[in-house]
Amino acid sequence: MQNNIVKFRFLSEPSDVNFGGKVHGGAVMKWIDQAAFTCAVNWSSQYCVTVYVGGIRFFNPIMIGYIVEVEARLIYTGTSSMHIAVDISTIDPITKKETNATHCIIVFAAVDQDGKTIAVPKWVPPTEEDKKLELYAIRLSEMRKELNSEMQDYFEKKKS
Repeated sequence: MQNNIVKFRFLSEPSDVNFGGKVHGGAVMKWIDQAAFTCAVNWSSQYCVTVYVGGIRFFNPIMIGYIVEVEARLIYTGTSSMHIAVDISTIDPITKKETNATHCIIVFAAVDQDGKTIAVPKWVPPTEEDKKLELYAIRLSEMRKELNSEMQDYFEKKKS
C-alpha cells in the first residue's frame, strides 16, 4: 500500500443535492478536505490543519446516485507542509461511463498539541509522473506567493 495516496469511493446521496438537482459544491469541498486530511495524517502520522485550498476546478457536475471516487495524492512536502492533489471522478452506475468532475490542490501542515507546526517526513517522488506532479506543486506554490502579495496589498488598502 502506498501511504501517499488515499482513495474514497461511495455513492452520491440525495442529501448532497443542490437546487439544480446535482451534488452541491459545498459537499464536494467537504469530500476534498476529508480525503486530503486523511492523506496528510497518513503521511505525517501527526494531526494536520488545512493551510490553503486553491484552484478548485469543477469540470463536470456530479449527479445524485453516481459512484464518486475521491483520490488524494501527496505531491510535494515542505518542512511542515504537505501539498496534496485531489481529483474527483464519477461513474454512472448504469452506463459505466467515467467522468472527471473536480480537481484542486490543498496544503496541510502538521501541528503539535499546541498548534505549532512540526516537521514532516520528506517525500521523494519515485516515478517520472510523480516528479512532474512535484514540479506542478512547486510552480503553484510560487504563484501562491505572488497571489498572497496581491491579497496583502488589498487588505492593507482596505484597512486605510
